[in-house]
Amino acid sequence: MVKKSRKKKLKKIGQLTLPLKLANDIQRIVNHYFYTKGLTLKEIKKSAKKKKIIYSRHVRAAKQLLELAGSRKKAIEAMDRVAEWAKSRNLDYAIETVFKKWLELDRLKPKEIIKKPYYQENPMVWSEMKRKWYVISPEGEWLEFAGKEDEIEWRIVK
Repeated sequence: MVKKSRKKKLKKIGQLTLPLKLANDIQRIVNHYFYTKGLTLKEIKKSAKKKKIIYSRHVRAAKQLLELAGSRKKAIEAMDRVAEWAKSRNLDYAIETVFKKWLELDRLKPKEIIKKPYYQENPMVWSEMKRKWYVISPEGEWLEFAGKEDEIEWRIVK
């Protein structure tokens, strides 16, 4: 009886030669990283051809993330959480950031959006003691608000 040897399908990504399934998972993780940065697959390919993106630079990190997470799905979920957290704080992030934040993934939450009240371009303050709104004038005086609640403009402050 003659044993037939099975050839594993291998794929080369950057400097790594990997089994095909593992290579596809790594590519998907790297592509997902670029999706979280706001790029489409066409833009990734175009930028890689023009050498604006060095795709192979992210392969090793993606492989390590895949090993750490255990599955592509868990790796992508972790990356989404870190991306959301970093974007809410105007921080830049990379695949390596996911390793650094791995132990605190369950505690990572996006920064809360804070809305502050304004009346005619002047900030307002609520006094708990007097239960009244006050408008702070450009000179720094606290003027009692005499308008209606719907005249208050709520702005998102970063």
